[in-house]
Amino acid sequence: MSDDARDETIPAAADAAPEPSAAPAPDEPRAADAGPPGGEPAAGPPGSEPAAGAGPGTWVVLPTYNEVENLPVIAAAILEALPAATLLVVDDDSPDGTGRLADDLAAKDPRVRVRHRPGKAGLGRAYLDGFRVALAAGAESVVQMDADFSHDPAVLPDLVGPVVAGTADLVIGSRYVKGGKVVDWGIGRKVISRGGSLFARVVLGLPVHDLTGGFKAWRGTTLASIPFSGVHAGGYVFQIEMTWRAKLAGARIREIPITFQDRRVGSSKMSRRIIVEALVVVVSLRLERLRAGMRGAGRR
Repeated sequence: MSDDARDETIPAAADAAPEPSAAPAPDEPRAADAGPPGGEPAAGPPGSEPAAGAGPGTWVVLPTYNEVENLPVIAAAILEALPAATLLVVDDDSPDGTGRLADDLAAKDPRVRVRHRPGKAGLGRAYLDGFRVALAAGAESVVQMDADFSHDPAVLPDLVGPVVAGTADLVIGSRYVKGGKVVDWGIGRKVISRGGSLFARVVLGLPVHDLTGGFKAWRGTTLASIPFSGVHAGGYVFQIEMTWRAKLAGARIREIPITFQDRRVGSSKMSRRIIVEALVVVVSLRLERLRAGMRGAGRR
């Protein structure tokens, strides 16, 4: 949910979700669990890469919590944009019945899978759980996106295209490169979002303009190379940290412009606590890197 992060306490690294394993965890996705049917990032124009991401090796991970009104429409739009992809709905036991609705969708369409989680545990944990399932099933590319239409499904082929073409390992749908924009936000939200991205960019030294956004396409091998056990798995900070760890792993990162529109239905799950915790974690990541460098220098 990118800037509409779920209200949660960011857990310590030791409490993070497990790394991808050779097989999904015991509480398997329901409905269709049998398997799948470098430097400054470039800001390329949509359509500049082949839209081959609609292939069967692409999984779209869609976390949900109380999205019963959005889910049927967003699911249809995703599968229209990527007809051969697999859609994995990761639901945190939504009290409004989103999980049950997801099961109904999966019963009607084998391209839809459902991962039921026992309760609300935060956006980062939901994504890591979904990533693990997708990677265990052999996903070649993995998309993460919101279920509230703040991320336009029509952009999906352009988002996945550079990954499939082999020109990028991580593609970020960016509000803050040329051609990108945000609509329906007040000045306060804009300041928080842009300020958070700028703060993380400076502190972490990342050549990425939109670090707080959550509309991304990953190369499967790149995603699998990130040690999930070390991810703080928070809501707002999760987006920053995953890009940071991808860069440390040598990923080629690219940004493409998108128009971000505030959620159509429901309310934002952002809170001041999440923002403060994100700032703390960004500084902690930098200190962690500095300490690692000092230890390396001391061994030489």
